[in-house]
Amino acid sequence: MTDYPPISDQLDGDDLPSARAEGRRKMDWAAQHMPILERVREEFAAERPFEGERIAMAMHVEAKTAMLVETLAEGGAEVAITGCNPLSTHDDVSAALDVHENITSYAKRGVDDEEYYEAIHAVIGHEPTVTVDDGMDLVAMIHEEYPELIDGIVGGAEETTTGVHRLRAMDDDGALEYPVFAVNDTPMKRLFDNVHGTGESSLASIAMTTNLSWAGKNVVVAGFGYCGKGVARKASGQNANVIVTEVEPRRALEAHMEGYDVMPMAEAAEIGDVFLTTTGNRDVIVREHLEKMQDGVLLANAGHFDIEIDLEALADLAVDAYEARDGVTAYELEDGRRLNVIAEGRLVNLAAPVSLGHPVEVMDQSFGVQAVCVRELLENGDRYGPGVHDVPDDLDREIAEIKLEAEGVELDSLTGAQRDYMNSWDHGT
Repeated sequence: MTDYPPISDQLDGDDLPSARAEGRRKMDWAAQHMPILERVREEFAAERPFEGERIAMAMHVEAKTAMLVETLAEGGAEVAITGCNPLSTHDDVSAALDVHENITSYAKRGVDDEEYYEAIHAVIGHEPTVTVDDGMDLVAMIHEEYPELIDGIVGGAEETTTGVHRLRAMDDDGALEYPVFAVNDTPMKRLFDNVHGTGESSLASIAMTTNLSWAGKNVVVAGFGYCGKGVARKASGQNANVIVTEVEPRRALEAHMEGYDVMPMAEAAEIGDVFLTTTGNRDVIVREHLEKMQDGVLLANAGHFDIEIDLEALADLAVDAYEARDGVTAYELEDGRRLNVIAEGRLVNLAAPVSLGHPVEVMDQSFGVQAVCVRELLENGDRYGPGVHDVPDDLDREIAEIKLEAEGVELDSLTGAQRDYMNSWDHGT
């Protein structure tokens, strides 16, 4: 294990009280707009379903995530958390979390690779019974370095597309040894968080970081999955010309039928003003593309890890690199062209200096699903064998119903005759 210290021991002692107060202020603002977690939290606080459990988390530690962490802690769990990205932690929020008697936060912004993984070691040192992950680094380390803990882990939940991809690959190899819910793949996450959350927060972060407009720009969106669809839709809504690149023919056709230009990245590289990767894969923008780009382009990543844009190739092409603005690194090429990378190629809606992540209301839905998945694992964990599992539909519907009630929205319900009809096969023409 490790002696890596919690955030309260890493911050300057004189700054700690003010950091905690500011973090609490951010959390209180988020809480006002998170009716789903408020309802779930009240239930957990009353019933204490997680008494005696230890929950390990690797997430983007900011105000909205903090409300999920406190919700689990109020349910009786001992929670240990660290960041899932070196640049997405808000230190003041991390410090505010660390005050709670049931929470230990190791998350700190700006750590290097060694510190990043030391913090994950520290979280695992609490010997979790449940894991909650964003990107699967926590699950991977447990399996690779702490296999002796696996028998004591009831299950886990994974938040994001990249993490689910990694988990499914691990499952296909027969290497995943406890059940994990693919929270990313459930409708209440995918249809709102991935589309509206990624679209709105990524574009807002880029605009605030650069102080540039979207109108009239050629915006190249790499990937037309749910995140790519959201980015394309929101950019088009701000009067950008959207170009989509894809490797999957049906998604490419869908983008074409929705009115976007579709072309290979090699072609888009010559005409794009802004490039935003949303694939969750590596080497989406590589040397041959960078060599063709116009002076002044913006390069950003809304996928997950910082491998979608080949920054090593860009550094090799550049004769100079400097900070053009806070959060923007300009790479000057030999012919004088400047290619601008936002947030070091990391998750732009969380890693740029002004980034706040997805809107509060969106994350309320996603974290509500996370919370009830943890409850399901601890109440009914014996129903699930090792591997990746879809979130039970009744849990997803539960979160949708809470949200609709909070919004004052009513809906119809099926009659008995309608339900019978939908479940029958013998009603023909």
